[in-house]
Amino acid sequence: MSGLSWFKQYIGTHTQRELARGERALAMMDTLAQALGSESDERLKARASSLRKRARDGVATDDLLVETFALTREVAQRLIGLRPFDVQLMGGVALHRGNIIEMKTGEGKTLVAVAPVILHALAGKGVHVITVNDYLAARDANWMRPVYSFFGLSVGVVTEDLDADGDRAERRAAYAADITYVTNHELVFDYLRDNLAGRLSEQVLRPLNAALVDELDLLLLDEASTPLIISGETVEDTKLCVRAAKLVAKLRPGKHFKVDYRSRQASIQEAGWAILEKSLGVPNLAAPELLPWQHALHQALLAHAVYERDVDYVVQQGEVRLIDEHTGRVSPDKRFSDGLHQALEAKEGLSVQSEDRTLAKVSYQLFFRLYPRLAGMTGTAYSAREELQRTYGLRVVVLPTNRPLQRKDLPNRVYRSGEEKLKAAVRAVSKAQKRGQPVLLGTTSVRESERLAALLQAEGIPHTVLNAKNHETEAESIAQAGRPGAVTVSTNMAGRGVDILLGGRPTEGDTDKRAEYERDRAAVVAAGGLLVLGTGLHESRRIDNRRMYRELRA
Repeated sequence: MSGLSWFKQYIGTHTQRELARGERALAMMDTLAQALGSESDERLKARASSLRKRARDGVATDDLLVETFALTREVAQRLIGLRPFDVQLMGGVALHRGNIIEMKTGEGKTLVAVAPVILHALAGKGVHVITVNDYLAARDANWMRPVYSFFGLSVGVVTEDLDADGDRAERRAAYAADITYVTNHELVFDYLRDNLAGRLSEQVLRPLNAALVDELDLLLLDEASTPLIISGETVEDTKLCVRAAKLVAKLRPGKHFKVDYRSRQASIQEAGWAILEKSLGVPNLAAPELLPWQHALHQALLAHAVYERDVDYVVQQGEVRLIDEHTGRVSPDKRFSDGLHQALEAKEGLSVQSEDRTLAKVSYQLFFRLYPRLAGMTGTAYSAREELQRTYGLRVVVLPTNRPLQRKDLPNRVYRSGEEKLKAAVRAVSKAQKRGQPVLLGTTSVRESERLAALLQAEGIPHTVLNAKNHETEAESIAQAGRPGAVTVSTNMAGRGVDILLGGRPTEGDTDKRAEYERDRAAVVAAGGLLVLGTGLHESRRIDNRRMYRELRA
């Protein structure tokens, strides 16, 4: 290791110090590389078995790091044809040390995670690899399973449809594995259900040990304080909500009520109260005995004046389903509390469901603090580094790219009206498509994505729409968004965790078309790569960064 690297290890920024430690470990791994490369598979398996035994005998993970990482690199190359780059191994060292690593899109977070996951799984206490959806959990577990199995480590996968019949045996077995891939939603609700269990035999989780969280900023920042709740039904009169919705619909903004859209609050003015009191035939709605009416009317006003259909929620299968403001996805299991969800149901003329009674709840912020060892990966964490350190004690390390970044960032453009802005976007899409350049067109809401789709349709431009209403095809839509001239209209869900490949992604076994994909890749490169065009800025800079970083992988 150079004297400069030693120097950086103890002074400089946190990123510089951690990368210097990674370089030092990498130099020792490289020393082992030649010996490992000449050994047989049987000999490598014997090494893996020895590592597992030493870990379970109590040897510290720091003392096993270099050999484990070097062996993982060799095994990954032999079994799945992927040899981790130097920066990926350095990122793995940073993860082992309990950091958050920020990596640009397409730099291979899945492979970065493998070595530190193996290192912490060797002791047999369990490691949770937490992803944002079932597709990624199953994909990554199956992809890396041969490497884990080589080390004698078992792998479990927990998805929404596991134990659909109510028997939790398979779920319990998945959590008993050395390594468990699971979505944040399933993990937290399994934790809540375990806390409601009457007997130990009904629980599925074992004591929490170590967790590696993909898209960590989404869970620990964007949704950190969102309460995750298990509820039970209560009996209540829902007719109040229905009548309140009809009364509030008569009020007019400015005259009868005021709205603060920034704080998402609304207040009924004197003229509004007068109309409501007259409609209800009461002298004073401020009377204590009419408190339920005051509350119902206020929630009805919020539902009518603040919360918008196809922006904040969608109506699907006769239900109001919320749109997650950070991911753009529908959250079928989430409901507003305090009567607001019932007010939305009444507004839309749906059957009003009774509000549930909370049986157990926790937030991501509280849950992830329960892990003795926690680390994570994301593409956008540095801008929130102070909050992450203050709240969780986690530091951010910015990992350099393996190759120089090719993306070109262009300045924002401002238009006089929304209609003018959308028409300009369609013109830009049309020009890009004619030269064979694929376009990812990012919008801020379902409503805007549908409006853009209509304009594209009117211009005869073929396109795919990806929003909260048709998210089932998300992975396939994003995977093919790099085909020449492809146009993908998306909300900010934008296929997190799914690479957009130049020329598109060949399907399994589709070897006869690989030459076609290679030709398409060359065509896309010549056309300028992927054009990421956003129609507006979000309140969170990190959401805009996620969309902007959807650059193509060569």
